[in-house]
Amino acid sequence: MANEFWLSDAQWHAIAAHLPHNQPGARRVDDRRVISGIVHVLRSGCRWRDCPAVYGPYTTIYNRWNRWSRRRFWQGLFEALRQ
Repeated sequence: MANEFWLSDAQWHAIAAHLPHNQPGARRVDDRRVISGIVHVLRSGCRWRDCPAVYGPYTTIYNRWNRWSRRRFWQGLFEALRQ
């Protein structure tokens, strides 16, 4: 689909080192795919439920965004990228 968003290799390389690792719980789905889905929803303004299936289950996309927002992960990532 032409309007999908995917992180480029350069974008992924810049953020991959800042992602949390060794998190408890179920086996994690591909971070690059999930983050691309999060960016797609935020850029397009669609509902989480309407996120295209190519990014994975919309519940996974939303839960990751929500969990990382509560942990202030995004602020830390943006600060690291700014520097």
